[in-house]
Amino acid sequence: MIEIRKAGNKTVDETANIIVKKWLTEKGYADRITVHAETIDTVEHAAQQIGCSEAEIAKTLSFLVDEKPVVIVMAGDGRVNSSKFKAQFHTKPSMVPRDQVEELIGFAPGGVCPFGIAKGIPVWLDISMKRFAHIHPAGGNEYTSVKLTPAELEEASEATGWCDVCKGWEENA
Repeated sequence: MIEIRKAGNKTVDETANIIVKKWLTEKGYADRITVHAETIDTVEHAAQQIGCSEAEIAKTLSFLVDEKPVVIVMAGDGRVNSSKFKAQFHTKPSMVPRDQVEELIGFAPGGVCPFGIAKGIPVWLDISMKRFAHIHPAGGNEYTSVKLTPAELEEASEATGWCDVCKGWEENA
């Protein structure tokens, strides 16, 4: 059953929320989900709605590595460093085209999260998030977030591991 609700003058498909809630229930973290009245589709919007710094937003980005999708979750103030990315993944960073994100990853841009994504896609967590007590990834759509510690995010996302592919966050640490 697909649930649809109105958020302001937008219609929100809640199928993604159901997938994430089921996933996080199985991991023991369903009580960490928050549905917001306003959109959290950008780091700035998410920080405003959640009431935290932009750096504490865990942005989930999808890349192609050897023509296969890979998900990387990083602090909101981090930017991908091409040299570090190439050292980790042995290729230049190439993001999944926006119009292919939902098909390949399972969630639409603005709500991409590391929970319940398409099978076989590795999830990597960037060390830029380890400096925070809590971080806030999206929860499947542009109105939902999840509050977790870095260790809880690692467990809840079934992460492949930690990586160091960001720049920019060090000056904010």
